[in-house]
Amino acid sequence: MVNFRVVLVTPRHEGNVGAAVRSMGNFDFTELFMVAPCEIGDEAFKRAKHAGDILRAAQTVQSLDEAVKDCDLVVGTSGIVTPGEKHFVRIPITPRQFAERVKDHEGTVALLFGPEDTGLAQDDLLRCDLLVNIPSSVDYPVLNLSHAVTIVLYELFLQHPKKGGPRAASQEERKMLFEFFDDLLDAIDYPEFRKEKTKVMFRRMMGRAIPTKWEFHTIMGVFGDAAKRIRKKES
Repeated sequence: MVNFRVVLVTPRHEGNVGAAVRSMGNFDFTELFMVAPCEIGDEAFKRAKHAGDILRAAQTVQSLDEAVKDCDLVVGTSGIVTPGEKHFVRIPITPRQFAERVKDHEGTVALLFGPEDTGLAQDDLLRCDLLVNIPSSVDYPVLNLSHAVTIVLYELFLQHPKKGGPRAASQEERKMLFEFFDDLLDAIDYPEFRKEKTKVMFRRMMGRAIPTKWEFHTIMGVFGDAAKRIRKKES
């Protein structure tokens, strides 16, 4: 069964935090991490209403790495979408598409929401395996933090994740796959100036696909065998 962790990255206003927590309670989400948040006081608990226990149990950390260190999939949200296939850092899917793709997976999924004034930073987006964007007006595309949390959690709630689905690859297995891909790039003498962007593109593509554990190992085997054969022919 998939487990979701809501991660609020440097939220600026405690009222928005409380409203986001209320939505978590509305849709049966309980795990909350906050990265270097604003001061959390009475206003946050007033807005949280009957979901105050979620706020009291929230984990406060100082870095994004701490918040997602044991997660199998890291999903960012952004109100800004850059058009064009080459701008892969900001190629998103909708909350509904995302909910449908993860409904049968197992493991922990981190849902990242950025600060109200700037959203997730570019470095934070590069840390994500997948990007979600809520379709909205081109004239005013950026939603309030708590509203964005509500919409994403609502779509996930509708899917009623089932037990016994295909197992998602672990964070360690994902790391291994990307290392195999990097090794293949080295084996084929892939141009150095294009290598970093290609690595990010591959990571983001795999995030959108959300492969199962078996699929990850199959791809790793192909990459590993290809790199060995290339080096064997060159020796």
